[in-house]
Amino acid sequence: MSQGTRAALPEAHRQLASLPHAVLLLEPGQTIASANPAAEQFLGQSLRRLAGRRLDTILTLADPRLLERIDDVETPVSAREIVIAIKDRGTRRIDINAAPVLDWPGWQLLTIHDNTPTDAFGADSGGPDNAALRGPEIMAHEIKNPLAGIRGAAQLLARNVDERGRALTELITSEVDRIATLIDRMQRLSRKTAPEVEPCNLHEAARRAIDVLLAGSLADKGPRIEEEFDPSLPAVLGSPDALVQVMINLLSNAREACAGNEARVVIRTRFASGLQLHATDSGRSVRLPIELRVSDNGPGVPPSMREHIFEPFVTTKKSGQGLGLPLVRKLVRDMNGRISHERDESTGWTHFRVHLPLAREIKVRSTQRKKVGA
Repeated sequence: MSQGTRAALPEAHRQLASLPHAVLLLEPGQTIASANPAAEQFLGQSLRRLAGRRLDTILTLADPRLLERIDDVETPVSAREIVIAIKDRGTRRIDINAAPVLDWPGWQLLTIHDNTPTDAFGADSGGPDNAALRGPEIMAHEIKNPLAGIRGAAQLLARNVDERGRALTELITSEVDRIATLIDRMQRLSRKTAPEVEPCNLHEAARRAIDVLLAGSLADKGPRIEEEFDPSLPAVLGSPDALVQVMINLLSNAREACAGNEARVVIRTRFASGLQLHATDSGRSVRLPIELRVSDNGPGVPPSMREHIFEPFVTTKKSGQGLGLPLVRKLVRDMNGRISHERDESTGWTHFRVHLPLAREIKVRSTQRKKVGA
């Protein structure tokens, strides 16, 4: 490499800012001197609030001996699958590495890789959690029979009702068809099949999900659903039926979690640039810039269960089966998306965030690959 080329290399702080993993620069005494954007996002605080604070005031390690090892500033430390607690953000399971900074005595560089199961960024969707979903796979065939009866009854009713009634019977018919399609997909939950995806209007899917909820048994129960949509968002790459089901599950959970006159449920869409997923099937990075967030101000999931809410048969409901969120995670992963859960104790809100890829970006990349191979 020539001297001219070396001079054009990005500066060190720009390289750190580009990393997808959290990086903290620690002064002597484990005091935070700097943090890259990924660390700010991971810790839920800006650099201005982090700088000057000791590491142990930001996060708590389940094994205090590790903190003592990190305190040995002259020795590199590497640990996997460590459980930590972050103030107001619950627990995380991480890989952590600490290394001394060359020629700066007492200074360390700390890197953190988040492996938390509730972030749904870790294990492959064909892992053990999906093996536990084979029970519903067995039940799926039996569920389809009454669905066919419901569909037929709705079609008969449509002949003898007014225009408003016909709109409801059409909603019943289309929902039965959608559920039957999802049952077919649920039968294949443990298989690694390539999902069929297409450009989707996220807001159309959201309003369809809201219509279904308001037309159902929960119409007069729970708070109204507040919409905070960004109308400028482009199409996402996904499955329209799967998106509707994801939002029905998340919104119904949020409404059931709320009680009282001050209860609120908010569904929000926004552009969140920078989030990336390393796609293990193709080995390339896919950006996930579109965020769908469902929030409620209910009491939230008990802290002891937050790490396991996306696992099958884990539920806080007395009559729940614990299959809703595992299915949601599977549907989101089939669309190359990711889902995460966050409890903000300082504000009293619970957030479920779904991140999805842009349809146009995937299309452009596909076209570019064809040209290269031509």
